[in-house]
Amino acid sequence: MTADAGAGIPIPHGAFVIGLWVALGAGLVACAIRRSRVSWALAALALLLLFNLFFTKDFFVIDLKPDADLRHWHYFGTLVDILNHGSKVMLLALGMTLVIATGGVDLSVGAVMALSATLTAQAVVAWGWPFWAGALMALAVALLAGAWNGLLVAGLGVQPIVATLILMVSGRGIAQLVSAGQIITFSDPSYTFLGNGHLFRLPFTLTLVVAMLVLTSLLTRATAVGLFVEAVGDNPTSSRYSGVSPRLVKFLVYSFTGLCAGLAGLIAASNVKSADANHCGLFLELDAILAVVIGGTALSGGRFSLIGSMVGALFIQTLTTTMYARNVSSDVAPVPKALAIIAVCLLQSEVLRQKVARALGRAPR
Repeated sequence: MTADAGAGIPIPHGAFVIGLWVALGAGLVACAIRRSRVSWALAALALLLLFNLFFTKDFFVIDLKPDADLRHWHYFGTLVDILNHGSKVMLLALGMTLVIATGGVDLSVGAVMALSATLTAQAVVAWGWPFWAGALMALAVALLAGAWNGLLVAGLGVQPIVATLILMVSGRGIAQLVSAGQIITFSDPSYTFLGNGHLFRLPFTLTLVVAMLVLTSLLTRATAVGLFVEAVGDNPTSSRYSGVSPRLVKFLVYSFTGLCAGLAGLIAASNVKSADANHCGLFLELDAILAVVIGGTALSGGRFSLIGSMVGALFIQTLTTTMYARNVSSDVAPVPKALAIIAVCLLQSEVLRQKVARALGRAPR
C-alpha cells in the first residue's frame, strides 16, 4: 500500500484486515452457537468483504489525514465512508425493526426525512433560527408524524401499509410547500458538522448511531418494552388478555420510528449541505425494510434483533458501495442488489434449507 507524501498516515493494511476478519469470525461463531439468524447476515457481509478484498482496489485502505485547517486528524477510506453514509439506513432500521416486530411496516420514513431536513434548513436559512432550535423543532415534527401513523394504525385500525402510504405521499408534498419547491443550501457550521464532522477521529454520524442503538437496546432489553413489542407482534389478542395494550405499544413504536427518521433526515441534508425535499430519503424506506429482514426479523412480527438490523444495513450500504466501486451504473445497480438480497433471504429460509437437505440426502452418492 502506498500513500502520497503529506497525504496522511496509512494504517497497517495487513493488521487491519486480519483484525476485521477475526471480529467477523468471532461474531459468526457466537451467532452459530446461539443458532441466531443474524449469522446469515454476518456471513453475507463477510463474503461481500472478501470479494472486495480481492477485486476492489484499496477497499480496505484506511488513512489518517488532517482536516482543512491542519489541526485535527481523522480516518478516511472506503470503510469509513460506508459507516458514514450507512448511518441513515441504520437509524431508519432501528425504528423499522420495532415496527415490523409488531407486525406492521412504515413506508413514510423517507418522506419524514425530507420533511425534517427541509424544516431545519428553512429555519436556519430563512427564519434565522440557531441550528439547535431548528433541529429540535424538526425532530418534534418528525415525532408527531410518527405519532400520526400510530394513531391511524393503533387508534383507527387502518392497515399499516395504507396508513403510512398516506404520509409517504403527503409528507414529501408538505416538505415541498415549506421549501417552495426549491433546494435549500446552507453553510451553518453546526448543521454541517452533524453529517460531516468527526469525533474520536471517526465520523460523528457513527456516534449518533451508537448512541441511538444503545438507547434502543436499553429500552427494549433492560426493560419489559421489548417483550411487549414481541408479544404484540406474535399474538395481539393474547397480549391484550395478558394486560398489555397493543394499541399503546404500536402508537409508541410508530412515534419512535418517526423520531429516528427525523434524525436520519438531518444527517442526509448535512452530508450534502442542502435540503432537497424531492430527493432526500427517496426509496430509503425500502433499504430500511430490507435491512431488518436481512437481519433476521420476520415481516410477520414477533422476535426481533437490533444488532441483526444493523448488520443488514451495513450489508446494504457495503453492497451499494461495491457496485459503485465496480463502475456499475446507478440505473442498473438495483438489479444485482436485488439478486444479492434475495439470495440472503433464501439462505435464511428454514423451509428452503430443509428441502435442500432432503434433496441432498436422497441424491445418489
